Amino acid sequence: MERKGPRWAMFVSLVAFSTGFLVAALGVATRNYWLVVLGYGGIGGVGLGIGYIAPVSTLMKWFPDRPGMATGTAIMGFGGGALIASPWSTEMLKAFGSDTSGIAKTFLVHGLAYAVFMSLGVVLVRVPPEGWRPAGWTPRVDAGKRLVTTANVSARNAVRTPQFWLLWVVLCMNVTAGIGILEKAAPMIQDFFHDTASPVSASAATGFVALLSLANMAGRFVWSSVSDVVGRKNIYRLYLGAGALLYLTIMLEKDGSTALFVGSTMVILSFYGGGFATVPAYLKDLFGTYQVGAIHGRLLTAWSVAGVAGPLIVDSIADSAHEDGRSGPALYTFSFSLMMGLLVIGFIANELVRPVNPKFHEPEPAAREESAPPEETPDPIPAERR
Repeated sequence: MERKGPRWAMFVSLVAFSTGFLVAALGVATRNYWLVVLGYGGIGGVGLGIGYIAPVSTLMKWFPDRPGMATGTAIMGFGGGALIASPWSTEMLKAFGSDTSGIAKTFLVHGLAYAVFMSLGVVLVRVPPEGWRPAGWTPRVDAGKRLVTTANVSARNAVRTPQFWLLWVVLCMNVTAGIGILEKAAPMIQDFFHDTASPVSASAATGFVALLSLANMAGRFVWSSVSDVVGRKNIYRLYLGAGALLYLTIMLEKDGSTALFVGSTMVILSFYGGGFATVPAYLKDLFGTYQVGAIHGRLLTAWSVAGVAGPLIVDSIADSAHEDGRSGPALYTFSFSLMMGLLVIGFIANELVRPVNPKFHEPEPAAREESAPPEETPDPIPAERR
């Protein structure tokens, strides 16, 4: 993407993502399980990953004065997509039927519809012309903050720095702590209040999941925008430190307060979403804009690890506790203690982040040459619109 530009990346994403659904539809229609895995999981997963990073670095180039807000906007859309796709899929299965034919048709419609809407992104995306700046904003020669650099680091050099791996740990710990709740949200709230005077119904548990999704989506925009004001390191102190305290609050709550449980978990999920959205701007601060999209792609391996680890930790520990005869909040006591420990590890990793050693910086002329791919540079914007 850094070499060829976001339009090329979005086109590849479109082809892979939509093809994944179409291959999965064929796999369901022919009852071939591995074809579904290849299509939806493999080909579609490649499209998902490429499509995730393409708009992020592009928006940071358009909003150099508000990189946190820019990345929050892009990644909020990613999180908000679930609010559309889930009920849409449910309605299609009701219309087509939940048998083999209905599922295959649902995959087919998904593939074709996403191709249409993603095509709009391919057509409309642009990178700003070299030297473009928002109206009234002048970049400072000296960033004025120790962790905000005016230099640039390549993706190859970035993975050789301790800062990259510290942020890898920060993101992995933050995501693991958040996704563990999101994965098991509905049964968790029912287990917590099963033996109380106000048990939670299945429909209320579904509403709780929707609230967590909204908190996740809102946190991506709100907290990342706040990071433009308070700084990335400080906002991660909030995500990780306050997140650990909220887990402790849930564990120590003895009165069975549904409001406290729901409020605490919503804030934790907002921190989870905010951590996603803020990390590209954190990378920009440390490594510059030169190849921040490629660096972001490498860092997202932390998300992949956490996406497996978080649900696995919560599910396996809860299942083991259930087999031992425990019930209610006791099913999750050890899981929450473990999540607190992970957040503390992330907090320490964030505290260890320091400015990147200048030996990793790119020569300024080389960074400028590759800052905007020739085939992606649009017509110059008229002066009155700059």
